[in-house]
Amino acid sequence: MKNVIVGQSGGPTAVINSSLLGVYKTAKDRGADKVYGMVHGVKGLLDREVVDLSTRFKNDLDMDLLKRTPSSFLGSCRYKLPDIDGHEDVYEKIFSLLEELEIYAFFYIGGNDSMDTIMRLTDYGKKINSPVRFIGVPKTIDNDLALTDHTPGYGSAAKYIAATTKEIIRDGLVYDYPVVSVIEIMGRNAGWLTAAAALAKGEDCEGVDDIYLPEKVFDIDKFLARMQSLLKENRSVVIAVSEGVKVADGRYVCELSEHVDYVDAFGHKQLAGTARFLAGKVAEKFGVKTRAIELSSLQRCAAHIQSRIDVTEAFNCGGAAVKAAFEGRTGLVITLKRVSDEPYMCITEEADVHKIANVEKKVPKEWITDDGTNVKTELVRYILPLIQAEITPLWVNGLPRHIRLHSTSTIK
Repeated sequence: MKNVIVGQSGGPTAVINSSLLGVYKTAKDRGADKVYGMVHGVKGLLDREVVDLSTRFKNDLDMDLLKRTPSSFLGSCRYKLPDIDGHEDVYEKIFSLLEELEIYAFFYIGGNDSMDTIMRLTDYGKKINSPVRFIGVPKTIDNDLALTDHTPGYGSAAKYIAATTKEIIRDGLVYDYPVVSVIEIMGRNAGWLTAAAALAKGEDCEGVDDIYLPEKVFDIDKFLARMQSLLKENRSVVIAVSEGVKVADGRYVCELSEHVDYVDAFGHKQLAGTARFLAGKVAEKFGVKTRAIELSSLQRCAAHIQSRIDVTEAFNCGGAAVKAAFEGRTGLVITLKRVSDEPYMCITEEADVHKIANVEKKVPKEWITDDGTNVKTELVRYILPLIQAEITPLWVNGLPRHIRLHSTSTIK
């Protein structure tokens, strides 16, 4: 008997359910008896909350809806497994549950923190000679996983950001008086998402005026001097800035106006307010109308503007994870390798989870302008293939139809 279990962890995306579908369909095609889903990730497993996915996907329409449904179908968590030494009871409980469910392979769809979970479970499994295979399936709109060209979820988020930025630019140009729009885009320590705002520029759009990424130190005085120069030349100024930009002393810009209290299980501060702070500074100094626009969670799960490339690659990563496990491998993360830009082609590979977990991939400095106010064409060329084509939602009564998990089961 080959039962498998899959979970989703960390922030949701527009295509994370395509990876879930890839795991489910490939596992069933390869003869898995049952495909269980952890409800709210490994935390849900510890709480004995699981679901038999075959009872939820009754036909092809359900599975087709799944890949068009944003966010995490199974729910998520930000639960950090403790160190093995001194906390073996936690691992004993997990592995006892896996044995109880007769699990052959464990799949976890997520980003850096989720790969930490795969790494710890792999290490404990080897310690006790467990037969369970552990494979990580990449997911993060932040695009900051090491050893992979890019991550599923990033392309759709980048597509949403670029399209929304174009609309913000058009909106700002309707008035005959100065307007400064500051768009705050997710990105704690890596600026991949904010860089996508550069794609707005084209023959039909002027593009943003400046782009600020966390990879460069942010200087408020230089920023205001730059605003003064731009306002002399333009009646509308649009700036894209990462939520995680920092000043020279290491503080996040958003911390200059507000104390950030919330910290998650992995030690990450909640970042918000960068756009409000900068827009306020501009309004105070120059007396112009300003707008602080936080894309916030909107950029994570915009399934109405999914990239078809992103959907396909997310599905393929799920399938590749099952293939690796069923061929006897463990302790791996599926990665994407770009083999061609024109035409764009990408294949799946595998990497040791120990080389990916807790490693953050940042935007190369050589892809950012020397003054830190924009990105270079190399970065635009890197992103552009990832946003191509679309998956059309299934529209019902004028709105996109989604599938959701109505109930869960508790292991008795």
